[in-house]
Amino acid sequence: MVSLLQVIYYAIDVYVWLLIGMAVLSWLIAFDVLNRRNAIVSNIANFLYRITEPPLRPLRRIIPSFGGVDVTPVILILILFFVQRLIANNLYRFM
Repeated sequence: MVSLLQVIYYAIDVYVWLLIGMAVLSWLIAFDVLNRRNAIVSNIANFLYRITEPPLRPLRRIIPSFGGVDVTPVILILILFFVQRLIANNLYRFM
């Protein structure tokens, strides 16, 4: 049970970094630092979009955008940190 909780804990950690990477990449594309027509940039953007969009979509339906600023990745990261804290507390109980 402990090893399963550790795997979930680290998977959440990796997913948070993917969310941060998607946010940074979207800013770079929006400010024309990176060109979406580049094959490498397009492949990375598509991968990150497919990985991060499914959990963000329900949050976007609930939470409105604030003046064109999308805060759903931040809220999802906070939720994931809360889940990690729950897992960490359970890990200490099993040890």
